[in-house]
Amino acid sequence: MCGAELKSLPESVQRVVAALQASGHAQLPRMLEDAARTAQQAADALGIVVGQIAKSIIFRRLSDDAAVLVVTSGDRRVDEHKVAALVGPVGRADAAFVKARTGFTIGGVAPVAHVYPPVTLIDRELFRFAEIWAAAGHPHAVFALAPQDLERLTGAPVADVVLAAA
Repeated sequence: MCGAELKSLPESVQRVVAALQASGHAQLPRMLEDAARTAQQAADALGIVVGQIAKSIIFRRLSDDAAVLVVTSGDRRVDEHKVAALVGPVGRADAAFVKARTGFTIGGVAPVAHVYPPVTLIDRELFRFAEIWAAAGHPHAVFALAPQDLERLTGAPVADVVLAAA
């Protein structure tokens, strides 16, 4: 992307681009025609299976009001009890909390470039895939990466944080 293209992107996507470039990540965000607020919408837009979507789920840690980001495979559901066992008791985060802590709206929460660095956990189920796609700061923006890149970019541990597959 050139300078002019970057300036036309939403500010939240520009933050993600800057973080990716600073870390040497080669894959820059791609803007989709339609919003991809859900993992299924993103998968459909990209022509991939829903499990390849690295969805960002934000919780509120009860002890200190910290944001807890769980990056999970799009075909899995987060188990709050497993998350709490790793980081302490958590509760649901509303849209205002997500926006204030991350700088992103729900449906576009990137795993990087948060306003305040969250406590982050990566779902081990993402490692089933060679390539995954994550939100890039806006419901229309996504970027490609390998699960190992996600681990490197966030510095987060990989953990079992989902409900058992049916």
